[in-house]
Amino acid sequence: MVGHGAVVRASRLTKRSACVAVFLLFRTIPEGVQAQRGRPQAAANVPAKASAPIDLTGYWVSLVTEDWRWRMVTPAKGDYPSIPLNEAGKRVANEWDPSKDEAAGEQCKSYGAGNIIRQPGRLHITWEDDDTLRVDFDAGTQTRLLHFGDWRAPSGPPNLQGDSIAQWEFAGGGGGRGQANQARGGDLKVVTTHMRPGYLQKNGVPYSGTAIVTEYFHRADEENGDSLLIVTTIVEDPQYLTRQFVRSTHFKRLPDASGWNPQPCTVR
Repeated sequence: MVGHGAVVRASRLTKRSACVAVFLLFRTIPEGVQAQRGRPQAAANVPAKASAPIDLTGYWVSLVTEDWRWRMVTPAKGDYPSIPLNEAGKRVANEWDPSKDEAAGEQCKSYGAGNIIRQPGRLHITWEDDDTLRVDFDAGTQTRLLHFGDWRAPSGPPNLQGDSIAQWEFAGGGGGRGQANQARGGDLKVVTTHMRPGYLQKNGVPYSGTAIVTEYFHRADEENGDSLLIVTTIVEDPQYLTRQFVRSTHFKRLPDASGWNPQPCTVR
């Protein structure tokens, strides 16, 4: 992972954060309104890989330029000032005991779909097949599969990474193939459900098994040749949250696998 200002200038990230704020404001508009404004999606029966408006594949490293004390170290119990917990959520968070998680074999509760993107480290994004994006994380040695099209989740108990349904949202002009897609641009939307309960922070801040996680993956290519990946995450969980919990997470594209170092989940 990369620390404060080690890779990009503060001014650039400030400008980028402002863009993310505008981007996020649009995302929170009800989907019906968005449809009226013309957010076309991929053409029917065209594989997701062929219709991709942006290339998300490759290795990416997290840029920890915000929330350092909650991401780079395990926060103290009760340290969750920015998370809109209700009374039930506060009660669970304030009862967090890492030794109990360790004894129960629950070392990975903060590495589930509700928080894995916030873990400092690297991503490796590849196509599992023409309609499935695979995201490997070296933090916790986790893998998420993002399914396009009419995929249906198999029956079975909830799992750590849940069931993720993905779709392309194009900047304009509808779906298509090849270079025209890449030039037009767009974003990836992912909605994840059917998760095991987990933590929004490593210090026991909970999300429930009924939580819904919506993510938008946005690629931004900088004038200096850098490529940034901005992931906006919206968590909805009436069991533990009073409102939507929104975070944005930044990554920088890497030229190769140098530094890739999978590590097991840890509680502390």
